Amino acid sequence: MSDEKSSPENPWPVRTVARKIFDWINRLGDVWVEGQVTQLSARPGTSTAFLTLRDPSVDMSMQLTAPVGLVRELGLTEGGRVVVHGKPNFFPNRGTLSLRVDEIRQVGIGELLARIERLRKLLNAEGLFDPRRKRRPPFLPNKIGLITGRASAAERDVLTNAHARWPGARFRVVNVAVQGASAVPEILTALATLDRDPEVDVVVLARGGGSVEDLLPFSDEALCRAVSRCRTPVLSAIGHEPDTPLVDHVADVRCSTPTDAGKRVVPDVAEEAERVRQMRDRSRRALHGWVDRERKLLAALRTRPALADPHGPLDRRAQEVDQLRERVRRAIRNRLDSETAGLVATTARLTTLGPAATLARGYAVVQLVTPEGVDGVLRSAAQAPAGTHLRVRVADGAVHAVVGPGGRADGGRADGPGGGVEEGGGGAEPGT
Repeated sequence: MSDEKSSPENPWPVRTVARKIFDWINRLGDVWVEGQVTQLSARPGTSTAFLTLRDPSVDMSMQLTAPVGLVRELGLTEGGRVVVHGKPNFFPNRGTLSLRVDEIRQVGIGELLARIERLRKLLNAEGLFDPRRKRRPPFLPNKIGLITGRASAAERDVLTNAHARWPGARFRVVNVAVQGASAVPEILTALATLDRDPEVDVVVLARGGGSVEDLLPFSDEALCRAVSRCRTPVLSAIGHEPDTPLVDHVADVRCSTPTDAGKRVVPDVAEEAERVRQMRDRSRRALHGWVDRERKLLAALRTRPALADPHGPLDRRAQEVDQLRERVRRAIRNRLDSETAGLVATTARLTTLGPAATLARGYAVVQLVTPEGVDGVLRSAAQAPAGTHLRVRVADGAVHAVVGPGGRADGGRADGPGGGVEEGGGGAEPGT
């Protein structure tokens, strides 16, 4: 039945499952395990000691059983780091698992420091210590998250110094275990809680001084990676100045002590007030200097002739314009007078030389008249045989005549000035 697969219609009994688990665990064989002792029970008069071995990086643990003499010989205490050798045992009757230990080795300070150094090189190679990934904390955070021990000197130092520098500083304090088996899980939980809080602008991780073993949680790999993943800037203030756990290298800002963290997380109100006063004085001096320079420049501009007597150049230019206008007027008048005199003289000459003047002196112009009209000037007597109609133009009009026999002109009508017509007769002088 044990070779068949289990199903709702054909389930395995508890004994079958327990036996299979027992067989699987037995095939694991001997193992070496490292962890931190969190619980230790070695009652007098018993041969077996019961221990709980916990993984310091995660919330996992397992039960150990060991000879009481081995535990007492090593002087094991809770919180110590150990490496144990044993064989896993599964007890089918109770359904429990434990590791039967036959050898226990305590991890010394040298070994712990060597492991921290190896982890430091690993994290550095991955870029977790790179200064370029570190973020600058805000100048004045809205709220400060503080992770520290309950009622610890570190908490008091951070709060006292921060409020002394900036009385209005607001904190959200999360108290955790800062050493021992539960330190890393509690710190990780507090860090995640503060990182999710939208009001928290910076997180301070603070702890007072202690031994290498006491500060081991702050060199834990899981904590270092959690700090590097935080979106909120993290200030590390662990121990004293010589103490440098790995979280100091991963944090965005390393503070030498919790007191230093309280001074660096907020500005000093007195210093800022003094800085504001100095800047106000500098601004005032700069403004006064600028006004003085502009006033001097304006005074220099006012002393220039163009600004000292702004109407003088305009008046002088107006006089020049008037003079030029008068010169132009005289030149035009002279030109008009000269041209007028020339025109009068030309008119007089034209009048003198014109036909009207000649007629006024007693001359006449004889024109041939044909049925079609006037046909030119009579220039010769041969052009006017008897019967030829003539038009004789004199100074005050014109008369019409007809050439008679022997060249005599019989009078006809006369065209007087103004378009009038006079009837009359007259003879023509011989030869005309």
